[in-house]
Amino acid sequence: QVQLRDSGGGLVQAGGSLRLSCAASGRTFSNYAVGWFRQAPGKEREFVAALSRSGETTYYSNSVKGRFTISRDDAKNTVSLQMNSLKPEDTAVYYCAASSVNWRGARYDYDYWGQGTQVTVSS
Repeated sequence: QVQLRDSGGGLVQAGGSLRLSCAASGRTFSNYAVGWFRQAPGKEREFVAALSRSGETTYYSNSVKGRFTISRDDAKNTVSLQMNSLKPEDTAVYYCAASSVNWRGARYDYDYWGQGTQVTVSS
């Protein structure tokens, strides 16, 4: 069983940066396609970023492209989401996800999910 633990959320002013981290236990991220999603109050969960199992392909939602970066650290067995130039509309609970496939992208049927970490961006 794969256990995912999200962390790194917090309060930040608009224009600031945060780095979210997702730690995996039971398996290594190198065997999984991974993704980040977010959900704001009253909104549907939405796709943010994805990384292929090979680590060679990334994909971002239009709202975060150019500002966010997804990456994997095999030595630490973690996946990160570097968030720069944050905007108030980025405020949401962020979730990491993983599936034992080559690519899942923006699909919502990832097999494993983290518990979520709150990101709040003030004006």
